[in-house]
Amino acid sequence: MSVPWWWYLPAIGVAVLLGAEIHMGYPGIRAWIGYAALIPLAVAVLVWLGRVRVQVRDGELRAGGAALALRHVGRVDVLRDRDEKQVALGPDLDPTAHLLHRAWVRPVVRVEVTDPEDPTPYWVVSVRDAEGLVRALGR
Repeated sequence: MSVPWWWYLPAIGVAVLLGAEIHMGYPGIRAWIGYAALIPLAVAVLVWLGRVRVQVRDGELRAGGAALALRHVGRVDVLRDRDEKQVALGPDLDPTAHLLHRAWVRPVVRVEVTDPEDPTPYWVVSVRDAEGLVRALGR
């Protein structure tokens, strides 16, 4: 799930501006080091932000680096409306909940955790295909 394509334009623009700051301070070949380092860094950061995956495989729901066994999945709610999402991520958010939110992904799925040993009450995960995730969870 990658970030929106247009995010690359301002990121590269900021990298070019920072490279220009370095360019003004050094003469000769060293003047280009800022561009050579900062532009690839900006692109790498956006690629890294977009590499987080939410998937169901091997009997687990995986969101980023966390995993939840499917046998401990309880109620699953899909929050599409902007107001529902705002409430779920604001006043209703439990501080101990597992949160994987990406602002550029609209639907949010809330997955109840039924494991009595797990202190996490539920997961809130941003996904593009909310119905696909619900089907994969068997709900």
